Amino acid sequence: MEFELWWLSGIPIFFALGWLAARVDIKHLVKDSRALPNSYFRGLNFLLNEQPDKAIEAFIEVVKVDPETVELHFALGSLFRRRGEYDRAIRMHQHLLERADLGPEQRAAALFELGQDYLKAGILDRAEEVFQRLAGDGKGQTQAGEARRFLLEIFQQEKEWDKAVAMARRLESETGTSRAREISHFLCELAATEATHSRPEAARAQLEAALDANRKSVRASILLGDLARGGRSCPDGADAAIEHWKRVEQQNPAYLALVAQRLLEAHRDAGRLEEGLKLLAGYLERYPSLDLLDAVFRATLEARGAEAAYTLVRDELRRNPTLLGLDRLLEAQIVSATSPDRRRDLELVRNLVHSHTQRLARYRCENCGFKARQFHWLCPGCGAWESYPPRRTEEFDLVP
Repeated sequence: MEFELWWLSGIPIFFALGWLAARVDIKHLVKDSRALPNSYFRGLNFLLNEQPDKAIEAFIEVVKVDPETVELHFALGSLFRRRGEYDRAIRMHQHLLERADLGPEQRAAALFELGQDYLKAGILDRAEEVFQRLAGDGKGQTQAGEARRFLLEIFQQEKEWDKAVAMARRLESETGTSRAREISHFLCELAATEATHSRPEAARAQLEAALDANRKSVRASILLGDLARGGRSCPDGADAAIEHWKRVEQQNPAYLALVAQRLLEAHRDAGRLEEGLKLLAGYLERYPSLDLLDAVFRATLEARGAEAAYTLVRDELRRNPTLLGLDRLLEAQIVSATSPDRRRDLELVRNLVHSHTQRLARYRCENCGFKARQFHWLCPGCGAWESYPPRRTEEFDLVP
């Protein structure tokens, strides 16, 4: 195709059309901005300056002047919820739902926000009702998946573990993301309830289901061992319990500290305490842990005396120097000390070390940092499952 000189005359025309379109857009923008009340811009300014209280007051004025501002209602409701004013957030979203001109998507969005308001306010029954309406079959509702996740959270808070299992499995099938760990914990909670009501067979069935859902469920193995050892109808309960607890090494050896004392007591019941001590000593050598060291030390001190306990702790200190190990070493020396003066000196030093180790001996949630003296499967702070390492995190800080 040949270039024609007269085509150049069209360039100014294109520029003129572009300039005219821009002028039209600017006029529309200026017209729209002039239609907005000054309170709207003051509210935006307060938000940008991180003054949410003043921003809310300004936006409320806008809503009073122009009640048709749907998006502003949503923004206000979210601000109220973030500030903890759940009653005002609920009223704002209820007011939206009462409007007859609200479209299906906006109505679903308002209902979703209302459900979150109820959940944050702790009104779980109403939150569940709202999210059940949204969940439905999920067709055409963008909030359906999120609603089901909120329902799972509600079922856990209400301890409705059967519903939690069903919802977790549904989410698992819909998203393709494994929830095996959560499901196994829900089933363990059901088993604990059955055991509390003296229904050991039902509890055992739930725990077997937990292992089917998650073969690495340490909690299920621990509870199965507890169930076997406490069963009066099982003459070999101690042996069965030992087998369940020994399985923890294959599932996750870091959790062996949680079953150390159980293993010792079961071996003692079976008349095989020495075998139990050798088993735990092997665990301690392969998987060093402060809690495991404490359990082995106590049992060795009781069964073999202060000299054997001292030798055990001394060797462990050489491999893994910790203040807790030093604490136990001093305790063994105090027991074997023959001179009253030496015993008093050792007790003085040991009391100083012991008070320090006791103050620092905590479990800490990896998700939210919540600290606790005892181990939790479910964090009391953030509600996360298995967020506590089975070893006290401070043991790394105790290394000199």
